[in-house]
Amino acid sequence: MASLSKQGSAMLSNFLSVVGGSDQNLSESEFAGTWEVRDSKDNLFEITLFGSGTAEANRAGEGMSGTWTVEGPREGATAVISWETGWTTKITHTAAGYVKTAYDQAAATPANTSVAHKVD
Repeated sequence: MASLSKQGSAMLSNFLSVVGGSDQNLSESEFAGTWEVRDSKDNLFEITLFGSGTAEANRAGEGMSGTWTVEGPREGATAVISWETGWTTKITHTAAGYVKTAYDQAAATPANTSVAHKVD
């Protein structure tokens, strides 16, 4: 019986490490910092990803707040930003550089895509 309990505990630990992602410190992530991106009207704005896992942006005078995490392997990694508005923004590391995509609450495809440049 104790053996089953240990196996169950080990399985739960493995499951949580997969679901919860790595213990990577977001402040050490390539994505932490400020990014210049464009909105659907081609207006430039900045998104700041803090090492604490919070995010802020000021698009067209609209203050935006949210949280972010990193998904995927180093090559092809994506910062996934969940805004309080319900929108999701992703900044993805591609072979050609970084790309920003934005999704509204119901979108399966991006509502907007632009190049993303890290400014700090």
